[in-house]
Amino acid sequence: MKTIQLNNRPVGVPKLSDFKMVTEEPPQIIEGEMLLKAIHISVDPYLRGRMMEGKSYIEPFELNEAISSGMIAEVIESKLKDFSKGDFVSGMLEWKEVQVSKGEGLLKVDAKKAPLSSYLGVLGMTGLTAYFGLLDIGKPKAGETVVVSGAAGAVGSIVGQIAKIMGCRVVGIAGNDEKVEQLVSEYGFDAAINYNTTESMTQAIAEACPNGVDIYFDNVGGEISDAVMMNVNRFARIIVCGAISMYNATSVPIGPRVQPILIKNSVLMQGFIIFNYMERFGEAIPQLAKWLQEGELTYTETIVKGFENTPQAFIDLFEGKNKGKMVVEV
Repeated sequence: MKTIQLNNRPVGVPKLSDFKMVTEEPPQIIEGEMLLKAIHISVDPYLRGRMMEGKSYIEPFELNEAISSGMIAEVIESKLKDFSKGDFVSGMLEWKEVQVSKGEGLLKVDAKKAPLSSYLGVLGMTGLTAYFGLLDIGKPKAGETVVVSGAAGAVGSIVGQIAKIMGCRVVGIAGNDEKVEQLVSEYGFDAAINYNTTESMTQAIAEACPNGVDIYFDNVGGEISDAVMMNVNRFARIIVCGAISMYNATSVPIGPRVQPILIKNSVLMQGFIIFNYMERFGEAIPQLAKWLQEGELTYTETIVKGFENTPQAFIDLFEGKNKGKMVVEV
């Protein structure tokens, strides 16, 4: 069986040489274990942070050890009473074609109710991140204006749709005209901005948000977020979910100091990680599933085929090559 390990700690944008593929003997299981075969692997920008040394909200990956992320796997042999051969499970697993598990932290998923890959996206961590970030921190009210950066990505596209369900005006920011069109035509955003062809983002946001910005769901950080900050209303809420524009920076970038804006407008700015809400996943998943079944939520996936292509799929995230959720189909 094949395993993908971290070969080097990346400097700047990750390269294929930062990963390595190793071949190992297929594992054997004992009582209390099961054997899992990888079906779908989630690649996400936050994994870049785990490739660095230093204190964070989650332990960094070790060199010469398997990388891990969200995964859908099939039980191919089981000596666990709660799992049977043929079951599908979702959870944090290693980038291995086949691996042993004791079932800890894994949830069974039903392939008959939704496509298996959706349990990594709209019905998984992606949807949960959008749900809790927007509703718990943003607290949207009908008629408010919500701006989403990285809006055509996995989380951003769902954030915008939930904001529309809540009765908000929604403006998305993305990196090319095709994605901008998709935000409006497929996801129902009221307006969208291509930051790569816009001379003044501050002015473009002001024009797209004539009543100012009440909620900003920030997936990118950097200059785009600086421009949004110049348009926030009194009592605005800024939800800091990601900072993909800075993940590969080799030095700490310096931008506008936001404190005067926060003070002047009594703005709430809060970062979060989805693991803060683990005890409440049970309330969100049924609601996301209901919206999906009722047609109020839709989602897009970029499927990359082949276990060996997992590192390249991850690298492609930083070049914006994904539409919606990036998933590797093993």
